[in-house]
Amino acid sequence: GQLETMMGQYFCKRLVADGLMTENYIPAEGEMRFYANSMQRTIATAQYFSSGMLPVANVTIEHKFAPSKMDPVFNPQLTFISNEFMYQAMKEIGSMGGDAGLQGIGKNMSAQYRTIEKALDLKDSPVAKSDGLTKFKDNDLQIILEQNKEPAMKGSLKLANSASDAFILQYYEEKDPVKAGFGHKLTQKEWELIASIKDIYGDVLFTAPSVAVNVAHPLLKVMSEELALDTRKFTFLCGHDSNIASVLAALEVEEYSLPNSIEKKTPIGSKLVLEKFKGKDGKEYVGLSIVYQNTAQLRDRTALTLETPPECFPIKLKGLKANSDGLYLLEDVQSRFKKAIDAYDDLPKDQEVKKAA
Repeated sequence: GQLETMMGQYFCKRLVADGLMTENYIPAEGEMRFYANSMQRTIATAQYFSSGMLPVANVTIEHKFAPSKMDPVFNPQLTFISNEFMYQAMKEIGSMGGDAGLQGIGKNMSAQYRTIEKALDLKDSPVAKSDGLTKFKDNDLQIILEQNKEPAMKGSLKLANSASDAFILQYYEEKDPVKAGFGHKLTQKEWELIASIKDIYGDVLFTAPSVAVNVAHPLLKVMSEELALDTRKFTFLCGHDSNIASVLAALEVEEYSLPNSIEKKTPIGSKLVLEKFKGKDGKEYVGLSIVYQNTAQLRDRTALTLETPPECFPIKLKGLKANSDGLYLLEDVQSRFKKAIDAYDDLPKDQEVKKAA
């Protein structure tokens, strides 16, 4: 709540500085949209952000369902499954492991696994005594694709991801880094290795091209529609890190690694920001970036101002040429959205089946 309010306050300062609104602005009907997934935490996230950005406007957060029911727009679920689709998706996921295929993903994670085992004191843990789990395996990854469910997995990567997620939050919340590391004085590199487990987990489940096009389809349509509205000054769509991962993969962005963060892809509270500009040539342009609080700002709850801004990392689209300001023509960006949206209809749809592993 604190961090989202701070981020909202920064966006307020930016929008005022850019002449898009005034202090204590109250938007006209339809001028701004705050639309969140119907989970309690996403509704609350949008509420905190809007309170920071528009403190006197008393913004109503749009959500479609009773709290804690997933909205299909933000639910990164597979809306259909077919034998051909599963074959294609598994081939794409397997390619992430190189020549070794699917199990190569775990084999490439030795540094991550050894680091988190050390931080967890895994070999001396209760689960080691009860279940014999003394180390994470590199050859037990299973991918589960089911219709109307999120892509899922079984194996060490799933278990390590749960620990990674908890460690990251603990590092942000605990002032003493040794306490955050369960008594271990972890280096910056070791924290980055622990956090990278979560990034790899998200990449495996949500960024294979066929999977991304499938799960991001409803959100891509909403984003494209919002981008086309000339009457909209600002749109805030509040979902999850899996939404950012799948949308970026579907839009075919260049590989990136965020600086000054232990999370290199989708740090907690990060925003995928699309900004529309009108050039002196009369044409409309779009800039894409990830805006996020860096690790120090998260840990220290640093106030965000124009002098101490959050990080803003430009995102590049494969195959599109940006101008000297790093902006793309709006029509080119909308064409990329259309390509990603249309790709859904081109996914292989043979006889439907329910499950793949």
